[in-house]
Amino acid sequence: MELVRSDLILLHAPSVYDFRKKAILYGPISDVIPSSPVFEMYPIGFSSLLEYLHQRGMRARIINLAYLMLTRKNFDAEQLIKKLKCTAFGIDLHWLPHAQGSLEIAAICKRLHPGRPVIMGGYSASYFHRELINYPQVDFVLRGDSAEKPLFDLLRAIEQGTGDYSRVPNLTWKDGNTIRENDLSCVAADLDSFSNNYLSLFKCALLSADFKGFTSIRDWWEYPITAIMTCRGCVHNCVFCGGGSAGINDYCKRERPAFRPPKLLAHDIYTISRYINGPIFVVGDLRQSGDAYAYEALEELRRYAIKNQVVLELFKPADKTFFEAVARSISQVNFEFSPESHLETVRRFSGKLYSNEEIEATISAALQSGCKKFDLFFMIGLPRQTPGDALASVDYCRSLLQRFGKRLNPFISPLAPFIDPGSLAYEQSEKLGYKIFYRTLEEYRQALLQPSWKYTLGYETEWMSRQEIVSTTYEAALRLNRVKQEFGLIDPERAGKIEQRIHAAIKMMGHIDEILKNPDCTWQEEQLTILKPAIDSLSIATICGEDEIKWPAEKKRFNYFNIMKDMIFGRRGRPGMKKPSSMHKSCK
Repeated sequence: MELVRSDLILLHAPSVYDFRKKAILYGPISDVIPSSPVFEMYPIGFSSLLEYLHQRGMRARIINLAYLMLTRKNFDAEQLIKKLKCTAFGIDLHWLPHAQGSLEIAAICKRLHPGRPVIMGGYSASYFHRELINYPQVDFVLRGDSAEKPLFDLLRAIEQGTGDYSRVPNLTWKDGNTIRENDLSCVAADLDSFSNNYLSLFKCALLSADFKGFTSIRDWWEYPITAIMTCRGCVHNCVFCGGGSAGINDYCKRERPAFRPPKLLAHDIYTISRYINGPIFVVGDLRQSGDAYAYEALEELRRYAIKNQVVLELFKPADKTFFEAVARSISQVNFEFSPESHLETVRRFSGKLYSNEEIEATISAALQSGCKKFDLFFMIGLPRQTPGDALASVDYCRSLLQRFGKRLNPFISPLAPFIDPGSLAYEQSEKLGYKIFYRTLEEYRQALLQPSWKYTLGYETEWMSRQEIVSTTYEAALRLNRVKQEFGLIDPERAGKIEQRIHAAIKMMGHIDEILKNPDCTWQEEQLTILKPAIDSLSIATICGEDEIKWPAEKKRFNYFNIMKDMIFGRRGRPGMKKPSSMHKSCK
């Protein structure tokens, strides 16, 4: 229910708007992340935008349409949008799998509210901004990774009604029949002034009388995982990552990462722990800004004695000293590490320059220091990786489990559905052995409507065809599933169910292939509609169990007393936090 008019309503779309009607076998594209194939998890930057606008007296709210559509069978997104009252709509196109859904939601907003501008932003929106602005349902595109100030400036300009947006940084906009691109000059040099501690989300829910709309993933109220950003940008340059240093410098004009100061980072984690008793995922390796930064952040955390499960990322191997420092500061710690391949040659061509010996020393040191769970990720679709190479990663996982036991939790999944635009693999595809099938935003939008992830998959390599990537993914998943059962990570009943699902998914892909051989599109749709219930049942947790990527949460998931107290009286002070009036200085 909309109690008051908002200056901005941020809408998060499902990957495909008609996912409840269309028969699409999404495959294992989201099995190793918290969200479903609908990608209902909105960008963490939404909460930062919300807080920034609230601090300046603007009313803004988040409505996660993807979550509402996923969890409420009869939820009508159009009816909700029709009732909304706002100055402007903001829609994220951060991850490319939202190309279809985001544009469809934008079109609905424009049809139902023709006088209200639609603003889009995010990594993918930034990369494709020249094409995106030409869609009739899009009025503005905010580029880059620092949209807080530009969005505030744009909303003020919209409210003034002059039609002149030439002074809004980072903006691509329509000036009559002319497309204009303002300088991408606002790039946050530090993160002293930004926060995402979730209190603004709770306030937003209370003011709008909507306690579900801001929910980030389908089971969040039962499993309230939260995330904290350590930085914007990255010092590394993995060949398939659009957020690597080369890509982010190109389309976001970020020459170097901006880091959250250690004191504020630790306080962010503490603040969340006061409200929510679920796992806290710290996004970005603490060591990216150097060991001194990491140890200072850990020392600050030590003061707070956090009881939540905390998950730290490793972008490269770490030594015993680091893990001992972590153990002194965090009582319930877990790690995620993605070496991508067991082959050092393949790993090197993926941009990761370390040995298997270093990987194994890292796992050993982490477990010896009390790590609760160590997730290890291998990928399929890497440069110079053959099907045999990918399958051999499972043999390597088996040897690691034999050595380290079941606190180690390995995963293997495909690079799917797309290679990130802006990444080296995308921009230098021929040099690195990639064949990219889609190059325009419209091609990606259409690809997402294909009935099987094999046809959505946006690339193949010199060493693996599109079909081989798909078939190797399922074969590797079958083998790893059996290894996990052997070492007690999953029980025989669960392992059996996963194996059945993998075989059923393979069989379903064959059915879909046969249907698509018939040139009659109407007949194709009829046959796919018949198969839709079975297809939907095979699009979640295909290659591993849903709980395998989770960490424990307390039975008492929320501390409502602290939430209400801080909403009424204000939260505890944040050391070193800049006042809102100085936040604009972080833009060049």
